[in-house]
Amino acid sequence: MVLTSLLGLCLVWSAAAGIWPSRAFPPPLDIWQVLLKEAASGDLGYHLAMTLWRVAAAYVVAMVVGTVIGVLLGTHRRADSFFNPWLVLFLNLPALVVIVLAYIWFGLTEAAAIGAVAVNKIPNVVVTMREGARAIDPRFAEMANVYRLGPVDRIRHVLMPQLQPYFAAASRSGIALIWKIVLVVELLGRSSGVGFQIYLYFQIFDVAAILAYTLAFVAIMLLIELLLVQPLERHATRWRRRPA
Repeated sequence: MVLTSLLGLCLVWSAAAGIWPSRAFPPPLDIWQVLLKEAASGDLGYHLAMTLWRVAAAYVVAMVVGTVIGVLLGTHRRADSFFNPWLVLFLNLPALVVIVLAYIWFGLTEAAAIGAVAVNKIPNVVVTMREGARAIDPRFAEMANVYRLGPVDRIRHVLMPQLQPYFAAASRSGIALIWKIVLVVELLGRSSGVGFQIYLYFQIFDVAAILAYTLAFVAIMLLIELLLVQPLERHATRWRRRPA
């Protein structure tokens, strides 16, 4: 069904491009030819790998920092009340402002690029994990006290199983947001990656190349979603009752 749907989209696209022939609206065959050309030269693989590296690095930083802060705020009411205005501020801070300031303050470096992406995602992770920490059943903590579990065992057997669905939700939304911000970071201040290539071909109005790089990266992110993120999410929520 998915392949049939995509084939139908390509047919409609080809028909529309034939009715309205324009360099700004290339047919799918032209984009496929650009993909083959870029892949043969090695440019496509290199720039895809650079973007994926930045996505992975920003994802790890955002999830680790956001999870720690979210759990702390969810389990400490006074800290949550104090830092909640900060959280609201960062949630509403435009991603473009964070990226520009990161480049101005820390230079056009890899660390500044990854840090800017992570800062844009951390508040969303904090909100999700904070709600997870608030939903923790206190009876499990009492059970841990009865059995005198140590800190490591408490995290492993009490905290992590209850937070796992929230972590999976934050992870899924995180990947979808991070890769889009990474493209903006690359467009503004990097010399490699899919975002940089889109900016480069924009300068010469090569729409076929822009769409080729865009669709190639979207295809990779869809594969990650289908083969990694969704299976992990199903595993995390396997204990929930399914509708009959």
